[in-house]
Amino acid sequence: MAGWLKGILGRITGAHESVDWEEVEAALWQSDLGAPTATAILESLRAKGLALHSENVLQAAREEAAKYLPEKGTDLSPSPNGPVVILMVGVNGTGKTTSSAKLATLLKSRGQSVLLCAADTFRAAAVEQLKSWGDRLGIEVVSSEYGADPAALCHDALAKAKRLKSDFLICDTAGRLHTKSNLMQELAKVKRSLGKIDPSAPHEVFLVADTTTGSNAVVQAKEFHAATPLTGVILTKLDGSGKGGVAVAISRETGIAPRFVGTGEQAGDLALFDRASFLERML
Repeated sequence: MAGWLKGILGRITGAHESVDWEEVEAALWQSDLGAPTATAILESLRAKGLALHSENVLQAAREEAAKYLPEKGTDLSPSPNGPVVILMVGVNGTGKTTSSAKLATLLKSRGQSVLLCAADTFRAAAVEQLKSWGDRLGIEVVSSEYGADPAALCHDALAKAKRLKSDFLICDTAGRLHTKSNLMQELAKVKRSLGKIDPSAPHEVFLVADTTTGSNAVVQAKEFHAATPLTGVILTKLDGSGKGGVAVAISRETGIAPRFVGTGEQAGDLALFDRASFLERML
């Protein structure tokens, strides 16, 4: 995937030529950074003034974007206090179910025990998809009938995870529009239900963000964070047309950093976020 700022150097050529700031601004605005973050980076670049030329503006932009990203995503570790509960949230179509399976695969590959919960009870296809993943991966999936209460199901799944002494419980929640307040309130209900068994649960709430959706993912992050405080972002579809700039924007505007990155459709195509490789891919 070509980085979104490489286009700048494709248009601004010649050793030590002055930077065409209109071209830089246009490239930043097309990068999925969103207006506030694109403007902040542009202002920082312009402040460097004569120190920048056409051949080093790319590296300077990369350094500015790096300021908003962690060097490494914070990894997951088992807890001596019982199962680590992870809620996977996001809008429809971002890849929550696939990301849940990928995350379970990653944890299992480390020798850790995982239980999956098909908490998207509003979409029968989602339940069947997660069950299919579970069969392929050899990971048990807790599910219920179509239309069941997802909060009650997550509660029962955590009770089972505790009985089994599982290291992790991953709850694949229903995709929901961030503009639908009743559905967002349901996430809060899931959290309360889990809290009846473990007051500290959920321990992680990951927003699954599709990098092809552009700056709208920033709005999603803000709304989900207000409903159920997020602890990280899983970026999906970076192997496609997603530019990745949205990760910088989410981190800068919400303080929620990327934790994992999906790079393909296979079970093993999930990796801990790495700033250096991400920026090289992105820029």
